[in-house]
Amino acid sequence: MATAKKSNGSKSNNGKSKPMDAIALLKADHRKVEDLFETYENSKSKSVKAKLAQQICMELTVHATIEEEIFYPAVKGQVEDDMLDEAYVEHDGAKMMIGELLAGTPEDDFYDAKVKVLSEEIKHHVKEEEQRDGIFAQAKKAGVDMQALGERLAARKAELTKEYKSAGIPTPQTRSMRGVELKIGHPVEAAA
Repeated sequence: MATAKKSNGSKSNNGKSKPMDAIALLKADHRKVEDLFETYENSKSKSVKAKLAQQICMELTVHATIEEEIFYPAVKGQVEDDMLDEAYVEHDGAKMMIGELLAGTPEDDFYDAKVKVLSEEIKHHVKEEEQRDGIFAQAKKAGVDMQALGERLAARKAELTKEYKSAGIPTPQTRSMRGVELKIGHPVEAAA
């Protein structure tokens, strides 16, 4: 599958790169991850799947971090509190799955299923951010300076991407979940 490559900026009339506004940047991230999930789903090679899963985890970790550190605090009070609370919980659910994927390989039982469930979680989260009355629309309607916010997001994204590429993706850190220790059992076999 061919994917159009997107940059963190667009060209203005004078040929200089103009940074994306916050919503455009976050939506571009959403589209990139959607493409990666689709490529993973269509792949048969375990080594390709391993690389794609790592890239998905990297993209989602960077994206969640910039939203949590910059975007969500900037729009707090401008969007419905319940929507922001749900966004943090959705991020933490995704981080739990990211942690599972980072600790595993495509040879593991349930690995493909975990990628699929993560994909579905992300689709739901994206829908809530991008829908007509979602977080993005509410923030824009409230008059948040999306251009300035986009510049901050792009700078932090570049910094995190560089850091994670050199040092590795860090262990996910939840903000709304306590990290309750669960017992690992065996899958229940279907009754014969």
